[in-house]
Amino acid sequence: MLDPSFVTGAPNWIDLGTPDVDAATTFYDGLFGWDLVPGGPETGGYGMYQLRGKTVAGVMTVPEEQGKPAWSVYFQTPDADATARTVEQAGGTAAFPPMDVLDYGRMGGFTDSTGAYFGVWQPRKNTGLGMIMEPGALIWAELYTPDVPAAAAFFNTVFGWQTDKMSYPSGTYTMIRPADGKEPDSSFGGAVPLDSVPAQAEAGPHWLPYFAVEDADATVAAAERLGGRVTMPATDVPQVGRIATFTDPAGAAFAVIKPAPM
Repeated sequence: MLDPSFVTGAPNWIDLGTPDVDAATTFYDGLFGWDLVPGGPETGGYGMYQLRGKTVAGVMTVPEEQGKPAWSVYFQTPDADATARTVEQAGGTAAFPPMDVLDYGRMGGFTDSTGAYFGVWQPRKNTGLGMIMEPGALIWAELYTPDVPAAAAFFNTVFGWQTDKMSYPSGTYTMIRPADGKEPDSSFGGAVPLDSVPAQAEAGPHWLPYFAVEDADATVAAAERLGGRVTMPATDVPQVGRIATFTDPAGAAFAVIKPAPM
């Protein structure tokens, strides 16, 4: 599972691009209890969502003409520029090249060889998310891709990721773990064939963040009340937990999970 030490290649940041930060804040505050810490002009208005005083995500205004509302997942790197070169060599492309974010860190945005966007974060002052694996915080990341083997090969080249096949009644699931994760329980995410989940296929290749919750069914009811759209109702996955998927009122996709008892 996610590790707060944020080893190389593991998710260490997420952010939301949305056309209306105030509307998004109303939704996620109602759903998870997040508070917005607005960003100043020195950050271009980039703000932080916090829960009990700890940062759980970033948020920024993205006008509709500049891009679709979406959650983005960032992965730890010790050298964003070196990662950018490896991405290109592996068949990916740069959405924007690495750049300094004041003294907080260095970031870059890319698409993998199958078309899914992802980011990298090279920590400096900002070492990553302040809370993970707790209700209202990031707990898992899932890649929807048209070619799981090709995506696995790409990220193995870029980050050294390892994969494991897990069998479930509905089929197999590709688990992803960092290069130094020796055991399957070090996995932080999974990869899913894009065409196997119609609700996710609509968005094309992408990463889907999962947030932990204490009650998936109550979260579904709250999301609907707050103007979100449920794309998969609360569903039990044996030995995993109870999950549900959504889009927020602007259309950004995310998921929640009530983990199964360990």
